[in-house]
Amino acid sequence: MTSLDSVSLAILLGAVLVMAGILSSLLALRFGAPLLLVFLVIGMLAGDAGPGGLEFSDVRTTYLVGSVALALILFDGGLRTRFQSIRAVLVPSMGLATIGVLVTALITAPVAKFALDLNWTEGLLVGAVVASTDAAAVFLLVHAQGLRLRPRVGATLEAESGSNDPFAVFLTLMLVEYISIGSGSATHVLEEFGREAVFGALIGFAGGRLVVIALNRVALPQGLHAPFVTTAALVVFGIAQIAHASGFFAVYLAGIIIGNRPTRAHTSVVTFLDAATWLAQIVMFVLLGLLVSPHRLGSSAGPAVIVAVALMLVARPAAVLLCLAPFRFSWREKIFIAWTGLRGAVAIFLASIPMLVGLSKAYLYFDVAFVVVIISLLLQGWTLAWAARRLHVALPRSERGPRRVELDLPGQLEQELVGYKVRPKSLYFRRGLIPSWSKPTLVIRNEQILSPVEAEPVAPGDYIYLLAPPERAEALDRFFVDMPPSTAPDPHLLGDFMVSGEVTLGDIGKIYALQADAVHAELTLADYFDVHLDHAPKEGATLALDSIVLVARSISGGRVNVIGLRLPEEEDEKPKLTRMQAFRRKLAEIWTSVAGV
Repeated sequence: MTSLDSVSLAILLGAVLVMAGILSSLLALRFGAPLLLVFLVIGMLAGDAGPGGLEFSDVRTTYLVGSVALALILFDGGLRTRFQSIRAVLVPSMGLATIGVLVTALITAPVAKFALDLNWTEGLLVGAVVASTDAAAVFLLVHAQGLRLRPRVGATLEAESGSNDPFAVFLTLMLVEYISIGSGSATHVLEEFGREAVFGALIGFAGGRLVVIALNRVALPQGLHAPFVTTAALVVFGIAQIAHASGFFAVYLAGIIIGNRPTRAHTSVVTFLDAATWLAQIVMFVLLGLLVSPHRLGSSAGPAVIVAVALMLVARPAAVLLCLAPFRFSWREKIFIAWTGLRGAVAIFLASIPMLVGLSKAYLYFDVAFVVVIISLLLQGWTLAWAARRLHVALPRSERGPRRVELDLPGQLEQELVGYKVRPKSLYFRRGLIPSWSKPTLVIRNEQILSPVEAEPVAPGDYIYLLAPPERAEALDRFFVDMPPSTAPDPHLLGDFMVSGEVTLGDIGKIYALQADAVHAELTLADYFDVHLDHAPKEGATLALDSIVLVARSISGGRVNVIGLRLPEEEDEKPKLTRMQAFRRKLAEIWTSVAGV
């Protein structure tokens, strides 16, 4: 009976831990990745050095759980990666994911050698274990702290953190093999890396395409799509590992393939993986806490802090500056990318590999990873938003996006049903704006289902459902979030052909002889961007308006508030100058009249 009671107690504690993880996701949105440290403390308290007194030294289980957790985290990162958004930064991101990891390990190695009294190979292994950034921690903190990063910076961090783990795993395994066997050459390492990368890419690509075909052609019962995709990801990972290819690279690539193809139940799959990856991180941190011995840390904590500081302030910045030197990143962007090198579950997993094969000083590598993760999450994690604002690479979101409901429609993949609650200060309610590619279908009011005609006029508190292409569903958010207060642009900008986003199409039409029908004449230029762009407006976004081009010059709260006007080129230089001067004078007159109202 005692054994049965112990099993029941294990089930109870496991269920409580999972429930705590689910509820903690609410706090994660406020506190971010440092909340994971709570579960680290829970593991330490439950361990043999804490009041729990639980003896846990099963490194094989830690490695198994870590492999599954890391595979799911990488798959989730690939699933969320839009190839269109990272295509422009693919080369610098891949440089950071490979050369950057190697440079970080090489610079960290001498610090680890002298601080921890290791030989050069062991010092390099310490550098490899802590060299890669953690995709889940980076994504979580960026979203949890409400940051709207510059597109190039955000895409670079997204692609790098999602793709650098496979190279770090490969480098760690090669060094562990070299220390264990004592043989190997540079040619052998390059051959192994090339083989793992090529076969991993082939398996990941083929696996991703097969999953897409299965999702769209096999009539799975409702609710099984997300478990099917998650299991398929682990199948891809397992096949690649058995074939001695990079399973981590294969599962990441499979996620990218699936995430960039139209599939059924995409929203439910992403939501399910959100929970799965969050729980995977929690399990990893609890296991880390169980394996850590506070008594053992006493002798290595000081040198490990030195390694952590050198990693954050020297190795990572040097790798970023070297890899991004050929590209046009500003110094502010480079510093921010260097500071956003968070360490998390990946370092925990890599640190368990030397313990699994029984290397000497294996627990030293584990203790160093422990200290590095603690310092990274505390110092870098809690200062990420502050650094972004100080370096002017991001603006805080005025408000979190509205809660969006997405429903798949059986029989087709081109449209889905997207639902929102109507807010009193939203663009949709105040101005009746809606993009042309969406179609209102039904309205729910006081638990009654109405057609859009029956529901006219729509009132705050109603729930409206629209048909929209799945890839554009997120772009509808800005029509249902509360509008920020408008800010007037600097009137001096008008001399450079800048106008306020509140100027109407009718006003512009009078100046430049444009044809604007009565329906659109009262539409402001900011509204024109909202209606015709299929994504949130960004600085530099352009739209054609008859013979001129509108350029978004300033964004505030997700809305264009200053717009530049690009005039058509004329063959005759003199008439062109005369026309521009006339345009400037008339534009200034309109601005004066609008500002005086």
